[in-house]
Amino acid sequence: MMQHMTMGFQEEVTLRLRSLYNGAGYAQYRMSKFEEYDLYARNKDFLISDSVITFMDVSGRLMALKPDVTLSIVKNTRDDTPGTQKLYYNENVYRVTPGAHGFREIMQLGLECLGQIDDYCQWEVLTLAAESLRTISGDGVLDISHLGLLERFLTELGIPAGCRADALRFVSEKNIHDLASLCRSFGVPEERISLLRQVLDCCGAPETVLPRLHYLLSGVTDTAPVDELMRITDALSPEIRAMIRFDFSAVDDVRYYNGILFKGYIPGIPQRVLSGGRYDRLMANMGRKSGAVGFAVYMDALERLDTRQEQYDADDLLLYDGGVSLAQLAEKVQELKNQGRSVLVQRTVPENIRVRRILKLAGGEVTEV
Repeated sequence: MMQHMTMGFQEEVTLRLRSLYNGAGYAQYRMSKFEEYDLYARNKDFLISDSVITFMDVSGRLMALKPDVTLSIVKNTRDDTPGTQKLYYNENVYRVTPGAHGFREIMQLGLECLGQIDDYCQWEVLTLAAESLRTISGDGVLDISHLGLLERFLTELGIPAGCRADALRFVSEKNIHDLASLCRSFGVPEERISLLRQVLDCCGAPETVLPRLHYLLSGVTDTAPVDELMRITDALSPEIRAMIRFDFSAVDDVRYYNGILFKGYIPGIPQRVLSGGRYDRLMANMGRKSGAVGFAVYMDALERLDTRQEQYDADDLLLYDGGVSLAQLAEKVQELKNQGRSVLVQRTVPENIRVRRILKLAGGEVTEV
């Protein structure tokens, strides 16, 4: 208990998330600080920042301080492992963050499920993502999209494969005007463009969005992705389902992701604090045959929450003078620690100290100053 009370906010969150992932049977993945630079050079689009710290090792290989963990996990796991590999990580990464003017060492947590990915795997990862948000703030929202659904619909509309990335970029920007212009340039009828608008307007809770999507797309394109989303969200607990919001503008790079996508938000922080999804394409790009789904928690985004909490150097400052015996002092310090409090012991009040209480031990009694 004492250790818990003396932790900083991010350390406390880290401990709770690790406990959450361990409790779901995910094993901790540990890795070196370094990887060969070529791994990141070939997958720069997957990284939050394409800036990487490099150096030449003694054998002449160009190495990099890792800016990401998922790529290393994919590289260092195998397809022939029985069942699914369920791993979580708690690693420092090195990258330039948005708004920063240089590299930072950042703690990153996350988990990956690799292998034969079925509905249960996706349900489990989505549940753990939502529970991660609740662990951080007690509240949160998961914005969910499905890249496979959007790609199938765009294919049915007649958008060539080479132009779908532009179409999805317009979707992510909520740029309906340019999206409609792109469709018209390929001869898409106006009634189908109107249907596309209606699909993208389907935002909100699963119980309202998914039935409407099924109705709109039936007879137009394969509704298997909608059925998949229905199966997964129907199995979520009421508490988790209440955190789900469908927003089909929440799409990421089509070169890596291929199915369900999600981004997590909590009150007080404008940017996402968690993101993940199904990334079979990244696996295939790296020569893997397995599927994969996972997410990362961006601990640097939580710094804003951390600074909003009043920080203390200790719960109690305990003052004593020369008339106090060592045995008395040790006994009182232990009593406070047994209450789960952190204790700083001094003869006088130090400068610039931040404590919840100032106590004084005199005559065998502790009084608050």
